[in-house]
Amino acid sequence: MPVQTKICGLSTADTLGAAIRAGASHVGFVFFAKSPRNVDFDQAAALAALVPAHIRKVGVFVNADDAFLDRAVAAGTLDAVQLHGSEPPARAASLAHRHAIEIWKAIPVKTRADLAAAASYQGAATKILYDAKTPDHADLPGGMGLRFDWKLLEGFAHPLPWALSGGLDARNLADAVRMTGAPLVDVSSGVECAPGVKDMDKIAAFLQSASQL
Repeated sequence: MPVQTKICGLSTADTLGAAIRAGASHVGFVFFAKSPRNVDFDQAAALAALVPAHIRKVGVFVNADDAFLDRAVAAGTLDAVQLHGSEPPARAASLAHRHAIEIWKAIPVKTRADLAAAASYQGAATKILYDAKTPDHADLPGGMGLRFDWKLLEGFAHPLPWALSGGLDARNLADAVRMTGAPLVDVSSGVECAPGVKDMDKIAAFLQSASQL
């Protein structure tokens, strides 16, 4: 089965169009004010209107409250909510019930022991996203171009459907998928020319690499 691909942190029609044309299976919109990729509700609505029905729209949130999530989900007509903060399993389950859409939970990884957190989201989340753990003082929980040791995933019994993120780009994608068996890969900074500035050529190159796997 082909590897699915999510281009995350899209904020312009041009770069969204590049992701669509090159075959992304998912596109991601970040709703987090501290992020250079942040979009507001009006931007999200305009971008969402350009996405064909066969491509899944994922909203990325960091410890957002219900009111904010309600507005973002409506504006982006989202297919999935990605929780990228410290949201516990009970919060994920509550949101799944509230919105009746997919709930993805990011698990920050630095050591093999970090993977154990995924099991606690059984029955609460739809998908786990393994991402590199950022430094404690960092303003952002992801999208910093960091990667973890992919060998940590070798032989791991995944409790839920999952995706790989953190430091991916067109050059290392094949190695990442070969080592981990990732069914879905998520890229943000790896297709940028500056923080928050997506590069259409890098998007195309990443998706071309994915199509060859």
